[in-house]
Amino acid sequence: MDAAQTASRIARQIANEIAATPAQVSAAAGLLDGGATVPFVARYRKEVTGGLDDTQLRTLSERLTYLREMEARRTAILGSIRDQGKLTDDLIRAIATADTKAALEDIYLPFKSKRRTKAMIARENGLEPLLRAIQADPARDPAGLAPDFVQGAVETPKAALEGARDILVEELSENAGVLGRLRDFMRREALIAARVVAGKEEAGAKFNDYFDHRETWAGIPGHRALAILRAAKEEVVTIDISPDPETGTARAEGIVAQGLGPLGQGPGADWLRGVAGWTWRVRLSSTMYIDLLTELRKRAHDEAIQVFARNLRDLLLAAPAGPRATLGIDPGIRTGCKIAVVDQTGKLLETATIYPFQPRNDLRGAEATLLALIARHGIDLIAIGNGTASRETERLVADVLKRLPKGTKAPTKVIVSEAGASVYSASELAAKEFPDLDVSLRGAVSIARRLQDPLAELVKVPPQSIGVGQYQHDVDQRQLAKSLEAVVEDAVNAVGVDLNTASAPLLAHVAGLGPSLAQAIVAHRDAQGAFRSRTALKKVAGLGPRAFEQCAGFLRIRDGDEALDASAVHPEAYGIARRIVAACGRDLRTLMGDGAALKRLNPADFVTGDFGLPTVRDILAELEKPGRDPRPGFVTASFAEGVEDIKDLRPGMSLEGTVTNVAAFGAFVDIGVHQDGLVHVSQLADRFVKDPHEVVRAGDVVRVRVTEVDVTRKRIGLTMRKDGGQAASDPRPKPQHKGRAVKAAPQAAGQGAFGSALADALRKR
Repeated sequence: MDAAQTASRIARQIANEIAATPAQVSAAAGLLDGGATVPFVARYRKEVTGGLDDTQLRTLSERLTYLREMEARRTAILGSIRDQGKLTDDLIRAIATADTKAALEDIYLPFKSKRRTKAMIARENGLEPLLRAIQADPARDPAGLAPDFVQGAVETPKAALEGARDILVEELSENAGVLGRLRDFMRREALIAARVVAGKEEAGAKFNDYFDHRETWAGIPGHRALAILRAAKEEVVTIDISPDPETGTARAEGIVAQGLGPLGQGPGADWLRGVAGWTWRVRLSSTMYIDLLTELRKRAHDEAIQVFARNLRDLLLAAPAGPRATLGIDPGIRTGCKIAVVDQTGKLLETATIYPFQPRNDLRGAEATLLALIARHGIDLIAIGNGTASRETERLVADVLKRLPKGTKAPTKVIVSEAGASVYSASELAAKEFPDLDVSLRGAVSIARRLQDPLAELVKVPPQSIGVGQYQHDVDQRQLAKSLEAVVEDAVNAVGVDLNTASAPLLAHVAGLGPSLAQAIVAHRDAQGAFRSRTALKKVAGLGPRAFEQCAGFLRIRDGDEALDASAVHPEAYGIARRIVAACGRDLRTLMGDGAALKRLNPADFVTGDFGLPTVRDILAELEKPGRDPRPGFVTASFAEGVEDIKDLRPGMSLEGTVTNVAAFGAFVDIGVHQDGLVHVSQLADRFVKDPHEVVRAGDVVRVRVTEVDVTRKRIGLTMRKDGGQAASDPRPKPQHKGRAVKAAPQAAGQGAFGSALADALRKR
């Protein structure tokens, strides 16, 4: 198959997977191969790709890599078998139709070079003819044939039959058809079981849900699989993946026997079936265990990474409080509360440390410092980190605000997640930004800035440290990093970046840039002053035409020489924008934002050979709301007075909180007691919810009711239901296996969420 045919086949396959046409896939692949970024293609090449969005393009890019690697492997396998002189028409067809890397490797298995095996030794000892004689006449007794092969190293008839068996075991173990049918059977029928290792009950108590657990391999959710895998890694449980011992083993052995063809009856046929069963027990059951464990791990990793990516996107795109003078507080008890004041642009103005709690108890000094800072800097917002002593600090701030002079507008106090702030504080980036500032004070700066603009500040923190994933340290770190980087890139480019105020870490995520060009832009800005236009970017050292094309539309310049530079209109389309302005007979700056005037225009009138209807509509939308921010409006949760510790909670309490993390089994909510509560998926709504993301996302402010409190184990059960917390029934059939119910999964009923080892692992504080 030539390159064009291969490319066409890949395009067809991906098109089916992402609900597109082969032409769209081919066009997008051409752009990506040419160095275009996903955000640029999604936003500014809609005519070329037929409007593929960033999610489709990410999937397309990943599948393109996989399928191209598979085609390269297909070619290599064909070449290897051809070089061995063993390539047949049947093999060519089988290799050409293999649709996964695993299927290709199954076919290639007999042709791989391998270390000396028992089967090789048996062949060297002349025992292959014995096997062929048994296969040729299954009615004969193999025991009667074996004595004729006793010679040299083969000392007994029994040894001769064992050698023949070794040859057949290897042949069956390398039979692509057998392997494929077995794998399909196991995927449908296998059970995964976990059993506690004797003596590990106490040390592994957090995994007690899995001490005697069994469910279908196909049906186990990713988060439970990860919990079991972690328990196995910590040697608390052992894992088994196998068919039902009562009926599945015989079926598996029967599938292996199919590799022998029709056998009929007789001693030879019985011997051959016995070898097929032996092959399953001593070889292929282990092969299938490894294959299915590998698949399960990948499936669970993919699900966990997807959950992490979705939560990270929600957090990055959380509502910004905006450019307002902000006082950030990193609460502490013995070491004091660290304070940092930043202006509207995030510039650090002043720092301080107060000691209102034990052991100093300098309450008056703390209040005086806060009052002075608020007055001196015209503070609009007070951001309080949600770690240790956050509620005590919030109460202190509330008392301070009551003492403000009459007529003074009180700042708004907000509890802010400080996840990752300590990581940023100790980073090389923070050291460069604040070389003379104590590490603890850098954390207060980060807390203040992330309230102003979560996206701009959180991009400075490694995504894995933000704490919105499940088992993020257990999954494939390379794949996790790749996925999270894509999320950050898409979020940054969806919002856009102010070219004259953005930090280098934020600029680094703009399409077409990267760390080195971001640093070059900042250096140029520091040396030459603020950019007056997007075209001035071309003077930045190292920033060539391709980088400019990719990044320009995502960079904003407020009050510059060109009004369109403040919008998401790409410079390449400024001509179209000016034609639209001319058609209205207005000045560009007065037209921008005038939706009524723009709605009177017919978009089709401005279509050209280079710019189609999608681009024209995007330009009109941008002119109507220039520089629009896709993030929601700013809202905050109001924590209940007097509820500051888990001991203050009582079942039935109705509280407001902020969603901090969404997992496959539910959502964690910060209700202001230093310990997130869990709203199990069955408690999220008065209906059946399959995916918690249907109802909530990280950063949402929600109203919850307390259902359970376990002070000793620091566990809080919450509900968002209005019907008394009764779990909605799952309309899907319960998992069954051969008429016998598979053991109920932990948390299946909703109220048992406390017992989950996964819930323990996900709790951040």
